Amino acid sequence: MFEGKKLLITGGTGSFGSTVLRRYLTSGVGEIRIFSRDEKKQDDMRHELQAKYPDCAGKVKFYIGDVRDLQSVRDAMPGIDYIFHAAALKQVPSCEFFPMQAVKTNIEGTDNVLHAAIEAGVERVVCLSTDKAAYPINAMGISKAMMEHVIYANARVAAERGNTVICCTRYGNVMCSRGSVIPLFIDQIRRGEPITITNPNMTRFLMNLDEAVDLVTFAFEHANPGDLFIQKADASTIGTLAEAVQKLFGDTGTRIIGTRHGEKLYETLMTSEERMRCEDMGGYFRVAADNRDLNYDKFFVQGKVQTDTDEPYTSHNTTRLDVAETVEKLLTTDYVREMLRNGEEA
Repeated sequence: MFEGKKLLITGGTGSFGSTVLRRYLTSGVGEIRIFSRDEKKQDDMRHELQAKYPDCAGKVKFYIGDVRDLQSVRDAMPGIDYIFHAAALKQVPSCEFFPMQAVKTNIEGTDNVLHAAIEAGVERVVCLSTDKAAYPINAMGISKAMMEHVIYANARVAAERGNTVICCTRYGNVMCSRGSVIPLFIDQIRRGEPITITNPNMTRFLMNLDEAVDLVTFAFEHANPGDLFIQKADASTIGTLAEAVQKLFGDTGTRIIGTRHGEKLYETLMTSEERMRCEDMGGYFRVAADNRDLNYDKFFVQGKVQTDTDEPYTSHNTTRLDVAETVEKLLTTDYVREMLRNGEEA
């Protein structure tokens, strides 16, 4: 479905955007536009592509802009067929201290991207959300939860106009992505320091970047307007994750530092309310959009009252990996394999 198409990736120089780019660069995609606000990262990516992929680097175009600036988003839209919307503020502690920055990027920025996409007649848009948007307790999660509602509202408008299919994906911790804990653990071990653990009993979903891209690709292929897609994922405790990293890189001890601002004991990928109306698609769940209008009277008079409840899908009740299984999962990431190779060479 990407053959000859033009693809726009917002936040394209980030961990996810870079993985998407590598996935589709050597495919039949016609053009890939990288949209971000960091000129240094764009320049680094440009030179890396020219060195490693000289035959197809020319199909990548770079656009400096910010999703907060609607006109800069519009300028990147002409001729675009598909959009991966990955631009976001993702750090839980920084969003706690600067919540309005999360609002401007995650909520208003998403609204800008979707309005520009609808105006330009883009075929499909997939937006990236996070497990922290389900039952949110921190500013980052709250901004992402509101972002999801912005997505569904715009998806409804786009469906009425019949030109753009907008959907959403929600996934857990992406291992070794920007700001994640695994690179921190490895750096601390390399410096001979004990690794710092917030709470060893915390659980987190574990996905690698390729699985995150698989989820987005699945959404592109199967989305109806306003759908939410969730990938089934394994989890581990933070204590198990720390032990697995030390199995690979060396045991320098651990130090418990306590829970940081806005952190949960466990994460939720799908709420109990969403689970009641989800469709199991094998490795994924689809939560269809609520397509009711504002005329609630007919639902009270004619509708069926749903009183059944179900457990939410959380990092506490999904498949729990032990240390050996977590080591195996870590070895699926390019970052961990590269760090191990660098250690051997040193």
